[in-house]
Amino acid sequence: MDHSAFLKSLEGYLVEKRREFHRYPEVGFTEYVTTHRIVEELKDLDFTLTVGKDALVSEERYGVPSAEVLSEAEERAASFGVPSNLLDQMRGGNTGVVAVLDTGNPGPHVAMRFDIDALPILESDEDNHVPTKEGFKSERPGEMHACGHDGHTAIGLGVAKYLHQFKEELKGTFTLLFQPAEEGGRGAKAMVAKGWLDDVDYFLSGHLGIGEHEAGMVAATTSRFLASAKLNVHFKGKSAHAGVEPNVGRNALLAAASASLHLHNIPRHKDGATRVNVGRLVAGSGRNVIADTAFMEMETRGETTELNEYMQTEAKRIIQASGDLYNVETDIEFMGEALNGNCDPEFIDWVKKANEHNPYVKEVYDVQELGASEDVTFMMKRVQERGGKATFMVFPSPLPAGHHHPKFDVDEYSLITAVSTFINIIRFL
Repeated sequence: MDHSAFLKSLEGYLVEKRREFHRYPEVGFTEYVTTHRIVEELKDLDFTLTVGKDALVSEERYGVPSAEVLSEAEERAASFGVPSNLLDQMRGGNTGVVAVLDTGNPGPHVAMRFDIDALPILESDEDNHVPTKEGFKSERPGEMHACGHDGHTAIGLGVAKYLHQFKEELKGTFTLLFQPAEEGGRGAKAMVAKGWLDDVDYFLSGHLGIGEHEAGMVAATTSRFLASAKLNVHFKGKSAHAGVEPNVGRNALLAAASASLHLHNIPRHKDGATRVNVGRLVAGSGRNVIADTAFMEMETRGETTELNEYMQTEAKRIIQASGDLYNVETDIEFMGEALNGNCDPEFIDWVKKANEHNPYVKEVYDVQELGASEDVTFMMKRVQERGGKATFMVFPSPLPAGHHHPKFDVDEYSLITAVSTFINIIRFL
């Protein structure tokens, strides 16, 4: 089978797999069924597979769910049919797969990352939402692939099929990292710590949907990765009757509310873009009770690591001061992070040349501004620190709603655009 015929045969497979993963989303470090499905697709191909606890350094993970949440997810995975030996390798939230193929022919080491986690979002059930209309909406209420990682996983499997099929024509070694817990910047660092990126010559990754270009376009590089820090905050006060003895209580709700307002007043910095957001705030137990507990999920971002550190320092100061103001205990828990990063500019020319005759690519443009955060930057940095080259591409699509929205969806033509681009770069390097 030649390359053109192979790619043509992949078109339906990519859509089928993307929809399969879309129907069964799992949030970070609970991707037990997703990991199992990836293993099932790869186990008969020419890869050495490393799963779960052997694929990452457990202690380097950020924001691991509670033991109760993980136990429920493991019971669910067992009932779904995940084999016990595979489940044992993943217990405790050690999800993800690394697949390595050594062609036996001298050549470069190329690594590629594909993130696999979903988001805690209730997917739209409106008839004009394509996954609802065509029957592949999330089967797990409250969890959804609202950022395209279902497509990223399918793209990785498509690339794996190509490497297996054309192994004899290729040279060097290929490492595919199916990474858990990208959302919240929690999973990449743990895979980096395992050493998978230590001797990589070229690193490729990418994202679906960003940018308002039509499907079939490719951005060769990405700019403006924002460094980010994710914090959970617990406020603990003292409960009291709001009518009889309000003076006895210590109001955690007011401390949290005060913090959330003042956080958004952190002065922006002269040296570049900064962000702060309180995304979740839960407090109290009843209308006539002084709230003794409050819980906040928030994040900071900065155009550089230094700017994000400035935002994080100011955020912690404001949170602690708000707790002190209301005489409540304050505990700040670090949950995840991403670095700022840069793609190597050489990839602009390489991606263009590699795709000159790719019928699935309408145009390659130089750079897409991200303006968000990605923990892929940990992988890029490790490769670049050791003399390799890295890029993070974008495969745009018109979007009915933005990323992290209940009606998020992508044009599935971008799946074959992405796979064919990865393949052509592999052949070019």
